[in-house]
Amino acid sequence: MLQDPYGRQITYLRISVTDRCNFRCVYCMPVDGVPWQPPAAIMKYEEIADVVRVAASQGINEVRLTGGEPLVRKDLPELVRLINAIPGIEDISLTTNGILLDRMAAPLAQAGLKRVNISLDTLDPGKFARITRGGSLARFWDGLRAAELAGLNPIKLNVVAMRGVNEDELVDLARLSMDHNWQVRFIEIMPIRNQDSWGPDFPSPDSVYLSIREMLKILEPLGLEPEGDARIIGNGPARGYRLHGAVGTIGFISPLGEKFCDRCNRLRLTADGFLRPCLLKEIEIPVLPALRAGEPILPLLQKAVALKPSSHELEEESYSTGRCMRQIGG
Repeated sequence: MLQDPYGRQITYLRISVTDRCNFRCVYCMPVDGVPWQPPAAIMKYEEIADVVRVAASQGINEVRLTGGEPLVRKDLPELVRLINAIPGIEDISLTTNGILLDRMAAPLAQAGLKRVNISLDTLDPGKFARITRGGSLARFWDGLRAAELAGLNPIKLNVVAMRGVNEDELVDLARLSMDHNWQVRFIEIMPIRNQDSWGPDFPSPDSVYLSIREMLKILEPLGLEPEGDARIIGNGPARGYRLHGAVGTIGFISPLGEKFCDRCNRLRLTADGFLRPCLLKEIEIPVLPALRAGEPILPLLQKAVALKPSSHELEEESYSTGRCMRQIGG
């Protein structure tokens, strides 16, 4: 079993399959963009499956595919099939902006994908286009409906809450859980190479942080009811609530205000083959050279786990200055 120096069992691997994206979200990518990795530097599906196979032999049982935008990578259902065939893997999920789900949801579900997280920061089409720098809210809804029809449930809607951007919509976003079996999750913004200006339509990045306590205050008129004693949604870091009579749930993810590092159970694998023990630290262990040289990678997995920090240091303004979120996999 993979256990870090602080006694945390590592059972969850997040895999970025590409650093490319069809959005340019203001909080995810610098205005000037970042260079894409050349194709030869990106892990092949068989190489990703090799890593998952070794990880599964050591107790990893949950895999999440991310990007960039994972659906821009060709033949993604083939990777899902490869991972689904690995003994020990119990759950495969996907984080996406949803724009390509209208044609990809069914084949992904048939390949073994269980569920999806879809990003939704606003219900206003114009604001959606500004935040994503060109995205279509209509296509988002098409993708969500396709995911439901394909049985990729429960659907989680990831809302990055931002002062001066979308805090006036939190109530309406929360109400989406009333009539749908969706988990609406409000997430504190994380300072990962997004501190420079987002452009003239947005407030200064150093003023947009909205804490969970402030979000709860905004949503107080809705009468949120805690979900169970632990108030945790699934195995993730979201504190769970429900509106009275609602079909779905509401969650809050607080990496800064009420950080959840003490129960972190994950490693990350970047699209170019680096293991990251922590999203918010610059520690990276190269895996791809060993794979392509036919060398064992279990020692690299063990090294990554051994290097997991006890927690991030964002409260001390120790911000990431290397890769942006699109390059890490979130």
